Amino acid sequence: MAGKKRCWGDGLDPLMREYHDREWGTPLHDDRKLFEFLILEGFQAGLSWKLILDKREEFRRAFRGFDPEKVARFTARDVRRLLGDAGIVRNRLKVLGAINNAKRFLEVRGEFGTFDRYIWGFVGGQPILSGLRSFADMPARTALSDAISADLKARGFKFVGSTVVYSHMQATGMVNDHLVTCFRYGECAKKGKAVRTRKSGTGRAEAAGNARITGTAGIARPARVSGAKMGADGQGDAKKDLKK
Repeated sequence: MAGKKRCWGDGLDPLMREYHDREWGTPLHDDRKLFEFLILEGFQAGLSWKLILDKREEFRRAFRGFDPEKVARFTARDVRRLLGDAGIVRNRLKVLGAINNAKRFLEVRGEFGTFDRYIWGFVGGQPILSGLRSFADMPARTALSDAISADLKARGFKFVGSTVVYSHMQATGMVNDHLVTCFRYGECAKKGKAVRTRKSGTGRAEAAGNARITGTAGIARPARVSGAKMGADGQGDAKKDLKK
């Protein structure tokens, strides 16, 4: 894609450039891919995204293609396998957190039908157009990412602080943080049919048929699948969820 202006990715290695050009900011609604980003961003905490991206294929192999049902069944033997795998980030707490999050992910899917319906319900199903002209204007977190983080934590998820959640929102296109001068800004906006800006009701559910306004300062909270029970069991320490 020579000749196109990027907000970042120029001069970097091909993998990072391809990620910018093909993935970052594209509205994503596939549950397995959403789970993949949730896990990878948890592993990124305190590290660089380039390191995680370089190890992405190894992560996919180690975590069984990021199938949440398979990861949720990981045992103590799998933990030992992962901690001995030089192809991934070998951090015990993050490994345990990933297995825990797979279980919590399935609970959310059981409650809402899909994780996509749950997470996108916070933005009324439409991406937020930031309209950024400089990286100096890009936040590391927002009131909306704070609210989503709090809800995820209440459900028992690990490694889902507000900055991690905001990175997830950027990666999966919930917020379009490409600079307006970047060719991807318009492409992502068209794919998401986004009509809102950060200033015109961030976190509210205008025109959202599957969201309701409750909770923190009018932040959109996704509606449950009819008949589903509120709350999720098994939100204790991830270590207790593992079978030997």
